[in-house]
Amino acid sequence: MLKGFIKKADIILFIILISLGIASSVWLSTTSHSGDKVTVTVDGKKYGVYSLSEDKTIAVKRGNKLNVIRIKHGYVTMSEASCENQVCVKHKAISKTGESIICLPNKVVVSISGKEANKYDSVSS
Repeated sequence: MLKGFIKKADIILFIILISLGIASSVWLSTTSHSGDKVTVTVDGKKYGVYSLSEDKTIAVKRGNKLNVIRIKHGYVTMSEASCENQVCVKHKAISKTGESIICLPNKVVVSISGKEANKYDSVSS
């Protein structure tokens, strides 16, 4: 019944796609760096910048909207939010440059940034 359903080209395509997926996962995991700053923005405006190395709880309250952000052991989570869907609260902890947690209903964005990379390898005089 299934004889001849899967062709040799299908198997080759499957192997190529799996290999590309694994290669891109390895590349992404080796190029991302641990961040050192947590930036919180509310409605597009900077609310605050905090050190990722210092444990802290930040409550962002605007009217009847509340988001509680926790920095602990170098990781950031959104521990509480007054929004209905709670997607931001269920989001995994973040710690690498470029990662973010977004509470769309409350317009709160928590993002990780890293140290500025040196533009020069060395300086000669």
